[in-house]
Parts: sequence; structure tokens; C-alpha cells
Amino acid sequence: MVDGQKKMEELAITIMHNILEYLAVSEEEMKWLGSPGVASNALQLNSYPLCPDPNRAIGLAPHTDTSLFTILHQRISGLQIFKGVGWGLVQPVTGALVVNVGDLLHILSNARFPSVVHRVVMKEAKQRFSVAFFYSPPADFNLDPLGLSFGQIPLYRSVTVAEYVGRKAKDLEKALASIRI
Repeated sequence: MVDGQKKMEELAITIMHNILEYLAVSEEEMKWLGSPGVASNALQLNSYPLCPDPNRAIGLAPHTDTSLFTILHQRISGLQIFKGVGWGLVQPVTGALVVNVGDLLHILSNARFPSVVHRVVMKEAKQRFSVAFFYSPPADFNLDPLGLSFGQIPLYRSVTVAEYVGRKAKDLEKALASIRI
């Protein structure tokens, strides 16, 4: 594993540990977290070519990420998140990273951390690069809503990561709804 990817994995483990602590998840339920080579992750380099008329192009259609979350580095604006009534631009901040919550964390948190609908638009007439690090539990990991308080009802049925990924591949927009109780 390259050094940069190793650092991203260490950051992802720290973020996930903090989220699970916030959700009051027991150490036993966290045992998969931080085990060497257990989590599934991917480092993706994105290049959006120069576009002479950025108002006539879209870089990436609206979607949610399947992963627990995605850590993103961007230097040129273009990332937008859907805020319920419209799209909001996520301005790049020097030295900062963006963390987008994905579907797997949405399920694990019983929707307390909702998936972020986002897209990339071409806002400037120059080439845009970004680096995305997707962090997920292993494919055979069983997703159950965690950290439920007494009497709180789970919103999603139990599903493995592999099963959910398969559902999302078949129907991108209805995968979460298909496992809702």
C-alpha cells in the first residue's frame, strides 16, 4: 500500500471510530475497525478535462456513494451537495478535506448520518482534479443499525455489504428503499 493511501486509511479509521463512539456502539461491535487489511478501501483519482463552456457540461451525475464515507481532496470548485431545496457548492479550502457520508454509514447509523446526494459540475474553464478515498467494511460484513437506544426501531433490515452493493448496482436510486423495514 502506498504511503498516502496508508495515511488515508489511518484517518478513515479515526473518523469511523469517532462516529461509532458517538453512536454509543460497543467495543465488541467495533472489532472489525482497524484490523489490518480487513476494511475495504479504494483510492480514486478523478480528472475532469478542460471544458470551454462549463455551463453546458456536467462532471458527474447526482448520486450517493455506497461506502461508509468518502474522504475527498479538491482544489478547484465543482462539488455540489443537495440540501433538500437545491444544490450548494462545496468550496475548496486549502489544506482541508471533505467527508461525504455514504449509504453503508446511513444504514449502520439508522439514518442518523444520512447519505449525501452530490454531483460534480464544471464551474471553471480549466481542468479539475480530485482524489477520493472510499472506506467500507469487508464485503461479508453484516450491516445492522447500531447504537439503537432502548425502544428505538431499526429502519433497515440486516444486509451484507456484498448484498447491498449488488442491490445498488441493479437499481442505483432505490437500493436504500429496498432494505427499509
